[in-house]
Amino acid sequence: MKPIAIIYGSSGGNTKDVAKKIAKKLVNAEVTLIDVSKASVTDFETYSNLILGTSTWGFGDLQDDWDGFLSKLKSINLENKTIALFGLGDSSSYSDSFVDGMGILYETIKDKDCKIIGYISAERYNYDSSRAEEAGMFVGLALDEDNEYDKTDNRINDWLSDISPKFQ
Repeated sequence: MKPIAIIYGSSGGNTKDVAKKIAKKLVNAEVTLIDVSKASVTDFETYSNLILGTSTWGFGDLQDDWDGFLSKLKSINLENKTIALFGLGDSSSYSDSFVDGMGILYETIKDKDCKIIGYISAERYNYDSSRAEEAGMFVGLALDEDNEYDKTDNRINDWLSDISPKFQ
């Protein structure tokens, strides 16, 4: 398997913590953690396998560092890359915009000739609306560290068992 870059944006630390958990559980891969606030276009171009993580702030806003990087992401050639997404949100207080940040990243990359992996069923989540949901599926791993912290490890494990074999 080629190396994997986990590129994340974290304002309060939860997304960074989840990125570290994911990296630790990818035992059969060489993983590099990159904070998007320090990322460059070259970081995206260097890796064939990417995991992009973000939190959602307020009423569906993308995490600040990702928001600042979004114009660069739009111009990056992602052709033939394999990409998985994960997003953090608050399904209780912000149930109308749960993990919308992940949805914004997805909308930015979905037409860039990359292979997006890691869709998961939205069935076991309680929320009202999400830009990250399509036809009953989240476009990546959705996590709620505020209200469902106890489900995080199992959700990560299930997601990784699905996506790991799909990385080249």
